[in-house]
Amino acid sequence: MARAHAVTCSPRCRKARSRAQKNALPAELTTRDRWVRRSATKVPLTTAGMAASSTDPRTWSTHKDAAASTAGVGLGFFLSDEDDVVCLDLDHCLNPLAGRLAPWAAAILRDAGTTFVEVSPSGDGLHIWGRADVRQGRRIRRPDGTAVEIYGTGRYIAMMGRRHGDSPSLLGDLSAVVTRLVSGA
Repeated sequence: MARAHAVTCSPRCRKARSRAQKNALPAELTTRDRWVRRSATKVPLTTAGMAASSTDPRTWSTHKDAAASTAGVGLGFFLSDEDDVVCLDLDHCLNPLAGRLAPWAAAILRDAGTTFVEVSPSGDGLHIWGRADVRQGRRIRRPDGTAVEIYGTGRYIAMMGRRHGDSPSLLGDLSAVVTRLVSGA
């Protein structure tokens, strides 16, 4: 008997839909030709398996080509001065077993607002993606030994595409949170 409120036709379709929603990357990233593959040690690779360069766009490719390549173990994305796409890299802030977020990271995530957030390849960090004017990367050491890295250009980020929580597949404005982090407030 069919359910009038059902969105999918079967448990298999429901699982596929859930996976697609959970792993959906923002179009603001997938439509840019700055994708590469990455090695197990996070070295950026071309789709042919050669070394890729943060300063040579000829070594980058489309998301479609990078996703189809079997070189390396995963995907990576290069940040460029062509736009204002930035990534905040929060190290060692997530307990993967309990799914709990460190209070300092929860505060940054709250301040970031509605934007795409993914779990980093290590499984215990987060990448907060958004928009801001960041021309020089910064690594901000925290007293507990963890760090927040802020990058906007000339940098490569190893991607998982594994969405954290219910973050949307869009890039929000991170200007205020970047300013706060850089000023130490």
